[in-house]
Amino acid sequence: MPEGNHSTVTEFVLTGFPGLHPQYQGLTSAVLFLVYLLTIIGNATVLFLFATDRSLHKPMYYIILNLSVCDVLFSTTTLPKIISKYWFQSGTISFTACFVQMYFVHYLGTVNSYILFLMALDRYLAICHPLRYSLVFKNSTVHILSITAWIVAKAVPLMMVIRAYPLPYCASNVISHCYCDHISITTLACTDRAAYSIPAFVLAIVMLLGPLAFIVFSYSCIIIAVLKIANVQGRLKTLSTCSAQLIIICLYYFPRCFVYLASNIGITLSADLRIVIIMLYSLVPPMINPLIYCLRAKDMRESHAPL
Repeated sequence: MPEGNHSTVTEFVLTGFPGLHPQYQGLTSAVLFLVYLLTIIGNATVLFLFATDRSLHKPMYYIILNLSVCDVLFSTTTLPKIISKYWFQSGTISFTACFVQMYFVHYLGTVNSYILFLMALDRYLAICHPLRYSLVFKNSTVHILSITAWIVAKAVPLMMVIRAYPLPYCASNVISHCYCDHISITTLACTDRAAYSIPAFVLAIVMLLGPLAFIVFSYSCIIIAVLKIANVQGRLKTLSTCSAQLIIICLYYFPRCFVYLASNIGITLSADLRIVIIMLYSLVPPMINPLIYCLRAKDMRESHAPL
């Protein structure tokens, strides 16, 4: 990759929240640090409970385990740098480090999407095909599907980085975001962005909408199956096993799809509003996933009850 292409830009500057008044920067860094701390503690608790109680070694909890690992990695990729910006006034990030961060942001986001797909598959088989569930959805099946998800998710983010890295970055080095992502970086390139942004947008939408399409299909089938249950209590009990997933899916997919569409079809969002929406769907699910999935799950809640 020719060094001359980006010789005038050796580092980027993250603006964080552009309209944030300086007097609130300390509070913002404290809130972000608290979010990161809660995310680590919550997901570490999930990992500890899973490691110490073999009764949790079931397909659904193996999927939750993958989700916890992904959430920890994503939060660790994005939060420390923006916390240090507001805490220590250190908002610069080297050219290469920014692209490394961009890769992991999109890679882990894709993995997260695939894991939500696996969760929907688990609920679909358990509710719509209960007699086949134990035969089809074994621990070994989950292991294979999970490993496949982590491997397949590498392709698109790697392609995005390979295409974006050699672009000429010869103007502003200020990234209007809390972390490096494809849109915020390629916007700074001194070239026509369309040739790079449109293919990346299409692939990103496919990676998002592919799993989402199956999730919508699976929950449509689940609702139909639930409506066939004569007992009202039975309906509510069955739906309760899916409610946690629906909350996380809505938090993950809807704002994300909106921001992707807005950035590519001309809908104008203020910089602060766009960043707030992105940070909400990026950071809130990893923080509350352990609470929603584990505290509401009977097996996990009863495991190590004194904790």
